[in-house]
Order: sequence, then structure tokens, then C-alpha cells
Amino acid sequence: MENKGRTQTERSETSRAALIAAARTLFAERGYASVSTPEIVAAAGLTRGALYHQFADKTALFQAVVERVEGEVMRRVQHVVGEGGGRDPLAALVSGAEAWLEACADPRVQRIVLIDAPAVLGWAHWREIGHRYGLGLVVATLRHAMDLGLIPDQPVAPLAHALVGAIDEAALYIAAAQEPGPARAEMAAVLRRLVRALADST
Repeated sequence: MENKGRTQTERSETSRAALIAAARTLFAERGYASVSTPEIVAAAGLTRGALYHQFADKTALFQAVVERVEGEVMRRVQHVVGEGGGRDPLAALVSGAEAWLEACADPRVQRIVLIDAPAVLGWAHWREIGHRYGLGLVVATLRHAMDLGLIPDQPVAPLAHALVGAIDEAALYIAAAQEPGPARAEMAAVLRRLVRALADST
């Protein structure tokens, strides 16, 4: 019985991963509204019953895709921040923000995370997902900067929320821009000035 249970668990995990991967590709190419559940299960090589065994509906599957993309992007950002955060946490904040903007320059990330997610999941839920993946990193980096005396000691949570909001707005601005390249360069410069302003206030 124990071996059978593990086999069933593994089979379920494989089906879930296949559905997320297939849905991710289709959502990135055509957008949430233009993709049907029969298309998703066909691309995954599964049945509709398998989909509804794993997810309540298409929206729940889409949320799983959003979480997968957010997690991958934030692991890249964490790597960048971690490389320089110990020596210069403010420079690491800038590098992390630029890594986020670089990831969001990918049209597939834009479509799923920046365009469809707020509309499909609702603004508040979209923000909650983003904060769950990224806010802790910003809080920790700002706290480290305060401990080093690089910025004034102050309540870290509101400062982190304001900074994350600015970074998210920068990504949305780039996603909506007619010329994303120049928009990204402009927003990167804005974020660098914002972070420098934190240090200038000491």
C-alpha cells in the first residue's frame, strides 16, 4: 500500500506539472482569455478530469502559473541581491530592481504577470502574490542597510512597501510602453535615484 501511495502521489505531481507547463505556454502566447481548458489538457496530454482533479477551474490553474513565474523570477532577483547584499545592500537593491525589470522585459512574463494577472486574479490578489515572493527580500535588505548606517533607522515595513510599489509600477510602465527598451532605461535611472535618495537622507 505504501508503494502504491507514493506512485499515486508521483503521478498526481506529474499531471499537475504538465498542466502548469502547457497552460503557461498557451497563456504566454495568446493570453488568458483566448485559451480554453480543452486546449490546455490537449497540450498537456491529459483529460479534463485530470485538470479538475488538480485545479478548481481555469483561474486556479492560471494562479498556479503566475506563482510559478513569480517564483522563478524572484529566484533570479535573490541571486543578484545575494551576490552584493552583504557588502553594499543599497547597490544590491538597485541590482535587484534592475534584474526584476530585465525579467519583466520578457513578453511572456509581461503577458502572464503584468497584464493578465491583475485582471484575472484582481489587483489585491495580484499584489499579495508579488509581496509574498518579493517583499521579504526587500525588507531584509533595507534592514541590513539600516544596521550598517547607510540609511536612517525607521519603520522598515512601510518603506519596503513603498519601494516594492515603485518597482512594480516601473515594470507596468515598461509593459505598456510603445518602446520598451528606452522605457526600461528611463525607469532603471529613476529607481537608482530613489535608492540614492534613501542614502542622502542620512
